[in-house]
Amino acid sequence: MPISFPKKLPEHPCIAIVAPSGAALDDTNVEAGLQALRNAGFKVINYYQHADRFERFGATDQERLIQLHAAIDHPEVDIVMALRGSYGMSRILPDIDLSKIAKSRKWLVGYSDFNALQLAMLAKTGTASLCGPMLCNDFTRAELRPFTQVQFSQALRECKTHLEFETDQSADLNHEGKLWGGNLAMICHLLGTEYFPNIEGGILFIEDIAEHPYRVERMLLQLHMAGVLAKQKAIVFGNFSAYRLAPQDNGYDFAAMLKFLRTIIATPIITGLPFGHCDDKASLMQGSTAHLSVNGTQVILTAEY
Repeated sequence: MPISFPKKLPEHPCIAIVAPSGAALDDTNVEAGLQALRNAGFKVINYYQHADRFERFGATDQERLIQLHAAIDHPEVDIVMALRGSYGMSRILPDIDLSKIAKSRKWLVGYSDFNALQLAMLAKTGTASLCGPMLCNDFTRAELRPFTQVQFSQALRECKTHLEFETDQSADLNHEGKLWGGNLAMICHLLGTEYFPNIEGGILFIEDIAEHPYRVERMLLQLHMAGVLAKQKAIVFGNFSAYRLAPQDNGYDFAAMLKFLRTIIATPIITGLPFGHCDDKASLMQGSTAHLSVNGTQVILTAEY
């Protein structure tokens, strides 16, 4: 299936903020985030109202679905950005009009739980989307992170990604492949469904938060046993943080987990990608053709779209 990329943006794009997943935390200054986007030159339409939150979600399932479709239907909206991740996309995914989103060629921007929609778009319609910042907390923080903002601007304005970082183990690689992935829990969650992309010869990037190394290992073993990893040219680890080791781990930690996985997974495992639930966040186009080169521990990842 050929990949369809978002349309070229006007000089001052319009961003719609939607909350298909979790509600903003009570101490989050949503208005400050909206103003930060305006200060960056964006027009902003906000569909999220904190008073309308339902349980842990941004609104009821039906209301969140309506938000998303309204943003897609709005003629002025160029970019649809998620408020935040958490959980909730899975509850509305079967009812989302993926075809309508694909035809709109609007930019879908977010990560974490939002990746479920992005992966579904890639699988069902061949539509690329941007795994990148969300309103919370990439734009609501007191001081915006320059790296995140530059990466986001480069993706929107220049339609490219250029990253240089360091991996934990020396390698000599030079691969080109379709860039895909995102949140590891979401990837495994969609495995075996119609929303899981069937990618061969790809560069799979992954990240997650608050997942103990044994759970990360278990999810990767699931993908390995399903035959997904053997079809990839490389697996690139982003940020994995906010987990707690315990005394009973007895020396088993993230490094031990990586060492074990490398003994059973033939696909090269690269670490250090600045992406995920972290302050300095890359913007990665889901479905783009990327070039990955590793010389010793130095990694360069580039893509143009």
